[in-house]
Parts: sequence; C-alpha cells; structure tokens
Amino acid sequence: MLRKLEPMSRTGYNKLMAELKQLETVELVEVRKTVAEARELGDLKENGAYIYGRERQGHIVGRIGEIKGKLNRAEIIDCTKVETDKANFGTVVTLQDLDKNKKITYQLLGPDDADFETGSISIHSPIGSEILGCKVGEKISVELPRGIRNLEVLEINKPEVD
Repeated sequence: MLRKLEPMSRTGYNKLMAELKQLETVELVEVRKTVAEARELGDLKENGAYIYGRERQGHIVGRIGEIKGKLNRAEIIDCTKVETDKANFGTVVTLQDLDKNKKITYQLLGPDDADFETGSISIHSPIGSEILGCKVGEKISVELPRGIRNLEVLEINKPEVD
C-alpha cells in the first residue's frame, strides 16, 4: 500500500525536526532521570513523582512517534518556487471578503505548518480547500460553522521566505 505524502514547507519541516531533537535529547533524558530517581525512593504506588514522571514520559514518547510519522510522510515543498497561475500549496493568496468588503491574505500550507496567527491556513481547512486550485478573479462560497462566506481571489503570489 502506498502512503500518501503530505506537503510541508521547509520551515515547517525544520520546526518539527527541532521539536523532535528537543524531545529526544533534552526532555526524554530529563524525565527518565526523574523517574529513575523517584523509583529509588520505593513504594511506587504512592510515589507522586514516579507516577507523574511515567505519565510525562509516555506523553513525550507518544509525541516523538507522532512527529516521526509526520516527518516520514512529509513531502518538502520549496514555497518560494511554487507556480502562481492558481492557488497552490505554499502560495500567498489575497482574497476579498465580499460580505464584509474586507481584504484578507493567507498562505496555503499543510496542517502542521498552518498558523492562523501568522496568516497561514491549512489546505485541508474549509477556506483553504476551497481556495486550492482557484485562479485570480474566481469567486467562491465557503460554508463555515458561523455561516457562508463569499470570497473573490484578488492575487496569488510566492512567499518571500520558505
């Protein structure tokens, strides 16, 4: 069975790699040391430090597995070299909200890259999936939990950094 690759920016990939390194080389080492020290105190059933340490260790190991899975499924895309004839992964799309008469700009990224605070949305989000493949001048209607938004694609550009 072929696994489906998930597009990811180089920045997103590097961010996950840094988190993985931090978890494996710092946090997991520290929590294992804490668990070992707590184990030496005996009576593990009522040893809060031991119980908490084991739970924390489980969370860290789980997150490490999750990150490794994401990295293994990642298809690294250089967002500075994407085509801008239509909205693609990595492009910066400026939209006109036709209902509010307001311009909004999003960079289309993968779920692990997307950060609404910095103006990027996932290609799997309701708006992101509707924008994907659109050309300048196209109008779309997106159904959101708080109602339908009517948008028009004004510009499609390459990002300045990957």
